[in-house]
Amino acid sequence: MTETIQRKINDSAIARWTALVLIASMMFFAYMFVDVMSPLKSLLETSLGWDSGTFGTYAASEYFLNVFFFFLIFAGIILDKMGIRFTGLLSAGLMVIGASIKFIGITEWFQTTAFCGWLDSWWTSFPSSAKMASLGFMIFGCGAEMAGTTVSKAIAKWFQGKEMALAMGLEMAIARLGVFAVMWIAPMISNRFDQSVLAPVAFCSALLVVGMLCYTVFVYMDKKLDRQLIAAGEMKAEKSSDEEFQIRDLGKIFASKMFWMVALLCVLYYSAIFPFQRYAPNFLEVTLNIDAEAASRLFSCFPILAMILTPFLGALLDFKGKGATMLMVGAIIMICCHLSFAFLLPAFPSKALALLLVVTLGVSFSLVPAALWPSVPKIIDEKILGSAYCLIFWIQNIGLCLVPLLIGKVLDATGGYIVPMLIFSSFGVLAFIFSFYLKIEDKKKGYGLELPNIKK
Repeated sequence: MTETIQRKINDSAIARWTALVLIASMMFFAYMFVDVMSPLKSLLETSLGWDSGTFGTYAASEYFLNVFFFFLIFAGIILDKMGIRFTGLLSAGLMVIGASIKFIGITEWFQTTAFCGWLDSWWTSFPSSAKMASLGFMIFGCGAEMAGTTVSKAIAKWFQGKEMALAMGLEMAIARLGVFAVMWIAPMISNRFDQSVLAPVAFCSALLVVGMLCYTVFVYMDKKLDRQLIAAGEMKAEKSSDEEFQIRDLGKIFASKMFWMVALLCVLYYSAIFPFQRYAPNFLEVTLNIDAEAASRLFSCFPILAMILTPFLGALLDFKGKGATMLMVGAIIMICCHLSFAFLLPAFPSKALALLLVVTLGVSFSLVPAALWPSVPKIIDEKILGSAYCLIFWIQNIGLCLVPLLIGKVLDATGGYIVPMLIFSSFGVLAFIFSFYLKIEDKKKGYGLELPNIKK
């Protein structure tokens, strides 16, 4: 009888995996919205007058408030102070608001407003539609990055001592399915509505509302878990001053060498993936001389192996370990792929070769995140885990904000993709160096990055 009373909702496999699906659904729809414009770059140039530099600035705007106004740092404080329920709903709300502003900015109605005329009166090289879309993307980006850290902490809470790496891997796989889906859906919807940019954005904006409703259901489940944790004595109704997050706790994070290793590895690796993802459909379109829809469908295969492999790699990490080794292998694969995009594919412009390279890059996109995010709870105290995740995301966002700007300027200056691919490759080399150093430090200090998560 005692065991029955103490059984918690997350002890039920059905309940905890249902919770995972609910919070992963929010990220699935967020990932769709992030890349809804990527397959439409050529259409944006013809219908709204955007060039590569404009598109790069718009892509970078997602991270502007997070980086330069330190929103992600505040998000970490909010997360550790207010918890995953409040922060998750706040992030979902910000995503919906930002998406609405972006939608308004690219409508024909907005072009007739006095506000649009005022926007056109300054920074004339940057269209008013891009200014408004970038503003909405900034706000959306605050919510999306906050949601990413909140989801990581929520999974760590619900799967502590259980299949945590597998759960994080499945969440990432579901989210990346959004990239695959939008690469197909966005051009299809655009063609269905007479080459419209507006229709795909409207569709993905509506899905963000669905994601917010999914997280609302999870909130009620998490409230029940907290009540059970308090009843079992595993959680206090009110935290003491020693257990409560304090601003000075941020110093503990910044003083950690391992934190900086993980953060720098993260920014270098993701700066070679997500900015490339924004330009990849256009790169394939130009390199293979195919239309935009065919290029976006080809690149949609990028997350396929990532979706399949990430959960298995998470399970491998749970039961066998070798997290630092996985980081190194993932960096090596990424380097080889970007160098092949730079030199091999232009020399032998084949759809089959392009597909092979795109899918192989997806393998790298499985190895690194599957090992990276479950490693953070091993080096950071649970009390400051939310802030640690947000600080890593903040540092990552610096790269994700600046690199699209750089790539856009390089494309306008060179007119080709060789130099951008070499830039991405150099990030991969640095990521390998940091992952190798991380393995050495783990061996010295015994953080357990190479050890399994589930104790036998």
